[in-house]
Amino acid sequence: MPKRLFRKYLPSPEKLRGHRSLKFLGEILSDPNLWHINRHSLAGAAFIGVFTGLLPIPMQMGVAAFLAVRFHCNLPLSMMLVWLSNPLTYVPVFYFNYRIGAWLMGLPPHHGEGITTAWFLQQLVPLWIGSLIVALVAGLLSYGAVKVFWRLAVVRSWKLRSRKRRKPVNEP
Repeated sequence: MPKRLFRKYLPSPEKLRGHRSLKFLGEILSDPNLWHINRHSLAGAAFIGVFTGLLPIPMQMGVAAFLAVRFHCNLPLSMMLVWLSNPLTYVPVFYFNYRIGAWLMGLPPHHGEGITTAWFLQQLVPLWIGSLIVALVAGLLSYGAVKVFWRLAVVRSWKLRSRKRRKPVNEP
């Protein structure tokens, strides 16, 4: 069952509630919906985590946590998936987003000559457009992937149970 897999890798609610830096969230962290491990909660958390992780914004984890609380999705998974974009992947991820945005706007890609503050501010528009499109598509794909993975795991579990229940017929 997929629940065991997720329980194995996600931190427990008690561990997070006991963490010093999260004490100020006391009542919010006691909401059981934030800790449910079911296909709806995990799929929503996957969308939130991937979506916010691919946006060029500061405090991505805070935004993901706020959205997880707001939409009652699994909090630990949404915060973990934000780390898809990390200091090692910022440049390739956001360059890809910029190239998508520039392509959608019909702008030629810039190769680094004559970089000024004005040029940088002009490039924010294609970066944001590309980031929103890529984040939305990747978020929807991750949402669908969790739903499909969960469904396949349940069907597999049903088949295994069905095989165990069948007894061989003894022919005389």
